[in-house]
Amino acid sequence: MQKSLVFLFLFVLPVSVYAQLSVGIRGGYATSSYSYQPTASNRSTNVDGIGAPTFAFVVEYFNSKNAGVELNIQQITLGFRQFNGEGELNHSELTYLKVPFLASFFAGRSGRFQIKAGPHLGYLVKAEDLTREYSGATPPELPTYGGAADNPNKFMYGITAGAGISKLFGKSTLSAEARFAYDFTNPESQDRVFDMRSTNIEFTLAYLFRIKERKE
Repeated sequence: MQKSLVFLFLFVLPVSVYAQLSVGIRGGYATSSYSYQPTASNRSTNVDGIGAPTFAFVVEYFNSKNAGVELNIQQITLGFRQFNGEGELNHSELTYLKVPFLASFFAGRSGRFQIKAGPHLGYLVKAEDLTREYSGATPPELPTYGGAADNPNKFMYGITAGAGISKLFGKSTLSAEARFAYDFTNPESQDRVFDMRSTNIEFTLAYLFRIKERKE
């Protein structure tokens, strides 16, 4: 699947003598948080999120002096930690293969400030319930997602935006970046929760190597 997405991205790139193409890796740390509405008559409730490492394969393409696009093929783990009044804990994690496709704009030459924004899609590759210490709460707690009888939604979609700085060293680029993502995905598919949303923040470092030069 990863190779197919990369080949598709490269295939649809416009042919231009001004194109600059770089590939590389990005890694760092992501924190997530969830809010949910147990039933239509209940208010939305926030629960504690989790933090986990994230990493991605990156393709960056510029066909003008200060604008281009970026594709990531990323593994990211989202999740929640929910406590009841007695301090008992439910802890679940959902690991996705996430594909942000971002418009990218930058200012500067050797040292650059860069902003990015665009949609993302994803596919659930693993769901785990790490701790389940209580059930039957009022209002209802978040349900399990990693059990044999669970059937979470497999697809995610949402919006990602980020900003960062980068430094060019010959054909290499080093960058530091912060990203915010809002997911419209509701993992629930069995009508146990009325609505559910998540957000996540990433702090990452990336290394890119230029494989095609942009002609001035």
